[in-house]
Amino acid sequence: MSLPITHTAESSSSSCSPQPCHQFTFFEIERATRNFNESLVIGRGGFGKVYRATIACGKTFLDVAIKRLESTSSQGAVEFWAEVEMLSKLRHSHLVSLIGYCNERQEMILVYECLPNGTLSDHLHKRRMPLTWVRRLKICIGAARGLDYLHSDTGIKPRVIHRDVKSSNILLASNWEAKISDFGLSKISPANQSLTHVSTLVRGTFGYLDPDYFHTGRLTRKSDVYAFGVVLYEALCGKQAVDRSIDEEHWGLATWAQDSIKEGRLKHIVDSKLEGRISPKCLKEFALLACQCLHSHPKHRPTMAEVATGLESILALQEKNDRQLVPMDIKILGRKVSTLLLPSNQGRKVSHRSSLKSLYAYLYTIGGEDRIVHRFDFNTIVFATENFSEANKLSSDKYKSMYKGRLQNGQCITVCGPSSNTGYQEYMNEASILVKIEHENVVQLLGYCIDGTNLYLLYDFALYATLDALLSDPMCNLLDYSKRYKIILSVAKILAYLHKHAPIRIIHGDVKPRNILLDESFDPKLSGFGLATPIDKSAFALICFVGHCKYLIFQLKNYLMLVYENC
Repeated sequence: MSLPITHTAESSSSSCSPQPCHQFTFFEIERATRNFNESLVIGRGGFGKVYRATIACGKTFLDVAIKRLESTSSQGAVEFWAEVEMLSKLRHSHLVSLIGYCNERQEMILVYECLPNGTLSDHLHKRRMPLTWVRRLKICIGAARGLDYLHSDTGIKPRVIHRDVKSSNILLASNWEAKISDFGLSKISPANQSLTHVSTLVRGTFGYLDPDYFHTGRLTRKSDVYAFGVVLYEALCGKQAVDRSIDEEHWGLATWAQDSIKEGRLKHIVDSKLEGRISPKCLKEFALLACQCLHSHPKHRPTMAEVATGLESILALQEKNDRQLVPMDIKILGRKVSTLLLPSNQGRKVSHRSSLKSLYAYLYTIGGEDRIVHRFDFNTIVFATENFSEANKLSSDKYKSMYKGRLQNGQCITVCGPSSNTGYQEYMNEASILVKIEHENVVQLLGYCIDGTNLYLLYDFALYATLDALLSDPMCNLLDYSKRYKIILSVAKILAYLHKHAPIRIIHGDVKPRNILLDESFDPKLSGFGLATPIDKSAFALICFVGHCKYLIFQLKNYLMLVYENC
């Protein structure tokens, strides 16, 4: 059964092709989640738990997020059906896609497209890889475009007021594209221009609520604009909308930020992770835009279209500033990249010390879409690895040694250092590649340490074992079918990401079980980028290869699912 879609997508550039909303049976949901196995839980909210799963939809298998309403939830059937109806009518590249739902056995379950990078809130407020300023701007732009689509009157869809805009409702796709989610509280905005508001009970999340809406009960599209202004300050300050760490008088981020700016302390409210990375003009313009969103009079707030345009202008300012700061850029295959990306192709020998100096300069001035990496003191990694003790040694080969460690804040890490001079250039290449790419199944570079002529890389990852170690151990029975299936599928997706979706297209060049690292949940991380090579994304051979890779992934998923069902 499918719910009918009564509209046509606006354009391929801003909207996705409308698809029917599939009704799943409870048996299909149970099978996909392995009877709601706790190991598949990827989130919890006011609605209930969210499970990551692969589910059959027609003749294809889809990676999905399955949200199950709990009996203790404050939300219920009204919010459930509101979300089903709303997302069945709306399709846009910056709105989360509802694939289907289940409503039987007194269960209310929603099935969404899977967005592997979590929420904006996760990355701002939890122990996740920090976001660069440029990436934060792009996420805010995407979310603003999604809200503008909701608010716009196109004649082929209703105007919608989201009513619960917040950082935890901004989901992030594998390419970091922002998507607005959770439409359980949404309301249809009046099409009649003479009616500017909806009179309704006040609902939403404390800290994001428009004061005018709170006091009058009049909900308008500008109520969403106010909430989005709070999100902008979250992105700038790295603090939660209601944050007790601010001070005793200011638990609300919006009030604290505005008061701080009035007192001339704009630079002091910026997230410490962004220190020195925002151009002064960009910072001033961004703060002004956020303040306008929070104006006490709704009619003086900008529209979401104006917010999106303002953010795009701010992004252009920041990118221009970054281009002026990052030196030593050359064009390779039509793309500007740092000369550090080609350490072995310079036609001359480079000393360790000069290479380290270049790497340090590159990592320190890193901008644009590169991730934030931190320079750690050598004593920090000595403490983390217990002076590189044998008990903490994970592996060693001619290129590098790997150690597990724990920082003083409790964060588990993996530390790598070159074992000898033999593979030094490969090791440098790995560092330069990893600052350019991000994927949940690729080892993430947390930071680096330079001690004399020795370079150490710190990964934000607690290594449990390598795939080859478990496969070659005759006494090990930890890898059952389901775990092997998950590992194979994840590695295939990593390669598809490197070949097609990464900021620079990459041929890994050394895929093998030894370079597939596993954490305690047996989630794989691909490592060993010492031989990785940037490639021309427009090359015909690459297009053919990607198409073949996608076909193999599709066939592999179908085959493994058949094997699984017949077991």
